[in-house]
Amino acid sequence: MLQSAPLLLSLAMLAASIVVYCAIYLASQHRLPGGFELTSTVNNTMPLAMAAVGQSFVVLTRGIDLSVGGIIDLTNAVAAVAIHDSPASMVGWSLAILAIGALLGLVNGLLVAVGRLQPILVTLATLSIFQGIAIRVLPQPGGAIPDAYGAVLANVDAPISLIYVALLVLGWRVFRRTRLGVSIFAIGNDEPAAAANGIDVRRTKIAAYVLSGTFSAAAGLFLAAAATAGDATTGNSYTLTSIVAIVLGGVSLFGGRGSAVGGIAGAFVTSMIVNILFFSHIDPLYQNFYEGLFLVLAVTAAAGIGHYFRRRA
Repeated sequence: MLQSAPLLLSLAMLAASIVVYCAIYLASQHRLPGGFELTSTVNNTMPLAMAAVGQSFVVLTRGIDLSVGGIIDLTNAVAAVAIHDSPASMVGWSLAILAIGALLGLVNGLLVAVGRLQPILVTLATLSIFQGIAIRVLPQPGGAIPDAYGAVLANVDAPISLIYVALLVLGWRVFRRTRLGVSIFAIGNDEPAAAANGIDVRRTKIAAYVLSGTFSAAAGLFLAAAATAGDATTGNSYTLTSIVAIVLGGVSLFGGRGSAVGGIAGAFVTSMIVNILFFSHIDPLYQNFYEGLFLVLAVTAAAGIGHYFRRRA
């Protein structure tokens, strides 16, 4: 029960934020949010949910990936200039872009696991490198994503994104029981003990960064599909918000505890906070201030409660 407490807390925070959002929306628009608003919220949250899932893999091993935003920038830029209006192009380049994300994650993983460099320094450096390459690929916002591609990933007329959320949750439940999933948690809990029990620590850490890169690339694709264009700076905020989302979701920054499902819930809590502030008609000049304030309070509360349950465990 104590192990599931952080996830239950994140789900409770999500439920509370939805209730507050609906109340403020009703007061502002004189009706409850409908299907369009639901679909738009899910579509807008999917990139952050993807980034949060990827970040979870790394943080669970006691690492961190600050290059998430750079990978999103680069893959989004590549998508904007490479994907054309044909099934072969859309499928082929989607797979290629996911492979690019995996390759960038592999670079991080090798530097951290084999080079024994500090994750925060490595990924901060590669963040700048990936951002620079992204600007080289797409100097100005633009490009064109086919409408058919957007209809598959970010359809505003049908809640297709809910299917992707369900697949993420189901995929995590399966992954958690695989050898790699068990190894990630074992390393996060006690790396020397995991190594003594035959777990390949280097390979597991590399795999975690590869997964982070792959999911960051998926976030880049979702952003491109939603905007039907590319922007080499579109992912800059996701480095921070992906960390905020997983903390809100109950993932411990000290590794070994948490769930990517919680990270997904944390991503939706973050989106709900943005929606609440928007429909509260707060002056746009102060919106970032209040958004940051709410997130700090939420993260502090989540971290404090998580620490309490760790002491009880």
